[in-house]
Amino acid sequence: MNCYEILLDMYTDLELHRKQSVWWMRESLVKLLALSLALSPVLMPVCAAQAPAAGVIYPGGRGPGEGKHVVLVAGDDGEYHSEEALPQLAKILAVRHGFTCTVLFSINPADGTIDPRAKGNIPGLEALKDADLLVLFIRWRDLPDDQMKMLVEYIESGRPIMAIRTGTHPFWFKTSKTYERYSWNSKAPGWEGGFGRRVLGATWEEQLGHYGHHGAHGKQSTRAWFAPGAQGNSILRGIQSGEIWVPTEVYEVPLPQPATCHALLVGQVLSGLSPTDAPVPGKLNDPMLPVAWTNSFTGEAGKTARVFVSTMGAADDLLNEALRRLLVNAAYWAVGLEDQIGPKADVALVGEYQPHSYLSETFTPGVKPTDLALQPTSVPRR
Repeated sequence: MNCYEILLDMYTDLELHRKQSVWWMRESLVKLLALSLALSPVLMPVCAAQAPAAGVIYPGGRGPGEGKHVVLVAGDDGEYHSEEALPQLAKILAVRHGFTCTVLFSINPADGTIDPRAKGNIPGLEALKDADLLVLFIRWRDLPDDQMKMLVEYIESGRPIMAIRTGTHPFWFKTSKTYERYSWNSKAPGWEGGFGRRVLGATWEEQLGHYGHHGAHGKQSTRAWFAPGAQGNSILRGIQSGEIWVPTEVYEVPLPQPATCHALLVGQVLSGLSPTDAPVPGKLNDPMLPVAWTNSFTGEAGKTARVFVSTMGAADDLLNEALRRLLVNAAYWAVGLEDQIGPKADVALVGEYQPHSYLSETFTPGVKPTDLALQPTSVPRR
């Protein structure tokens, strides 16, 4: 058990004894706070050292996700700031629900810092060997064969996959041809449209004469409504139809979707970047396109995986509580814990979260994965 798990257990035990004695609870909290402050100079270097330089680990604790390992992979050129979104999602899954989460990043090989524009280097993918869930939020990575091999082995293993936003077009191989069929624009027989279309059900699609964006980028936002027949799906538990609003625009998704896909939410294009803006009239919203769906993918070995896709999920999209709940519920569903999804999952933000806007491609330079380690003072009451 590492230092964060010890702190999580201490907080949890205090919560379990809360009703026994208010005085004892108050005294214990004072002692625990003093202990945390006294040990922080020792604990922080030790905790940081436990995470490999390639990524950051958020240990799980008590909760339905205990014993499950989620690997989240970030790197989208700095536009939608997956390097900020995925650590926050991982902390919610770990602290609120007990999942152990490893977040990996596109890394500048020269100095080991997080660089979403470093398309050819995501170290630490060995973590996928014992992963129970892969969450992809990357765009157009051109990975070396040794790194891509670990992703392919996972993808073909029958274990579940979640893809967020640019996760529909995560690869674009130009350096090596070994895994070229996974490229977003693949023409390989049976892999037309690459990983996105073959595994998820959609890639970076061309429709109406343009690529990818159905709504106008930076000008129109999205409100998500339940897709026909989706009400009652466990992934939507605790979410109201129309409750999700995000500033990013609707992506193109061809209709009809493949027979294996089941739409959960459709996106209404709004006329501006405010949740109170009116829907755009006319063909743009008729029909509304899927913005979240499930799929099943059967690989070459005949193993079938659960797949969840959300084209929403930029770092500033996660400021919407209902969207965070959608992603947390999807993680439960993906690993087969749908019967453990509560009526309204706790998705409160963990620690400070002030993400960059998707309208700015500026990212915070000089950050190493270990800088993102969960601070003991961020551990909330469980």
